[in-house]
Amino acid sequence: RALARLVAQEAAAAGGERGRFTLGLSGGSLVELLSRELPPALREARPEAQPARWVVAFCDERLVP
Repeated sequence: RALARLVAQEAAAAGGERGRFTLGLSGGSLVELLSRELPPALREARPEAQPARWVVAFCDERLVP
Protein backbone atom coordinates (compact mmCIF):
# COMPACT_ATOMS: atom_id res chain seq x y z
CA ARG A 1 0.00 0.00 0.00
CA ALA A 2 2.83 2.37 0.83
CA LEU A 3 4.39 1.88 -2.61
CA ALA A 4 1.05 2.49 -4.34
CA ARG A 5 0.53 5.69 -2.33
CA LEU A 6 4.05 6.83 -3.22
CA VAL A 7 3.45 6.20 -6.93
CA ALA A 8 0.15 8.11 -6.75
CA GLN A 9 1.83 11.03 -4.96
CA GLU A 10 4.67 11.17 -7.49
CA ALA A 11 2.18 10.92 -10.36
CA ALA A 12 0.21 13.84 -8.95
CA ALA A 13 3.35 15.95 -8.52
CA ALA A 14 4.65 15.16 -12.01
CA GLY A 15 1.22 15.58 -13.59
CA GLY A 16 0.80 18.99 -12.03
CA GLU A 17 4.33 20.11 -12.83
CA ARG A 18 4.97 18.60 -16.28
CA GLY A 19 1.54 17.41 -17.37
CA ARG A 20 2.63 13.76 -17.42
CA PHE A 21 4.11 11.01 -15.26
CA THR A 22 6.57 8.44 -16.58
CA LEU A 23 6.76 5.04 -14.92
CA GLY A 24 9.05 2.12 -15.81
CA LEU A 25 8.00 -1.33 -14.61
CA SER A 26 10.34 -4.30 -14.65
CA GLY A 27 7.68 -6.94 -14.26
CA GLY A 28 7.48 -9.77 -11.78
CA SER A 29 5.57 -9.34 -8.55
CA LEU A 30 5.75 -5.52 -8.77
CA VAL A 31 3.19 -5.42 -11.58
CA GLU A 32 0.84 -7.72 -9.68
CA LEU A 33 1.20 -5.70 -6.48
CA LEU A 34 0.55 -2.36 -8.20
CA SER A 35 -2.39 -3.71 -10.19
CA ARG A 36 -4.03 -4.60 -6.88
CA GLU A 37 -3.00 -1.64 -4.70
CA LEU A 38 -2.78 1.28 -7.15
CA PRO A 39 -6.48 1.71 -8.06
CA PRO A 40 -7.54 2.47 -4.45
CA ALA A 41 -4.56 4.81 -4.01
CA LEU A 42 -5.48 6.69 -7.20
CA ARG A 43 -9.08 7.13 -6.06
CA GLU A 44 -7.72 9.05 -3.04
CA ALA A 45 -5.12 11.02 -5.04
CA ARG A 46 -5.33 14.45 -6.62
CA PRO A 47 -6.74 14.63 -10.18
CA GLU A 48 -3.23 15.22 -11.58
CA ALA A 49 -2.37 11.60 -10.66
CA GLN A 50 -4.86 10.03 -13.06
CA PRO A 51 -3.41 7.43 -15.47
CA ALA A 52 -4.51 9.35 -18.57
CA ARG A 53 -1.43 11.52 -17.88
CA TRP A 54 0.95 8.55 -17.59
CA VAL A 55 3.57 7.12 -19.91
CA VAL A 56 4.26 3.52 -18.86
CA ALA A 57 7.26 1.55 -20.09
CA PHE A 58 7.96 -2.09 -19.42
CA CYS A 59 11.66 -2.59 -18.72
CA ASP A 60 14.05 -5.45 -18.23
CA GLU A 61 16.54 -4.55 -15.50
CA ARG A 62 18.86 -7.32 -16.70
CA LEU A 63 19.72 -5.16 -19.74
CA VAL A 64 20.87 -2.18 -17.66
CA PRO A 65 24.55 -2.08 -16.59
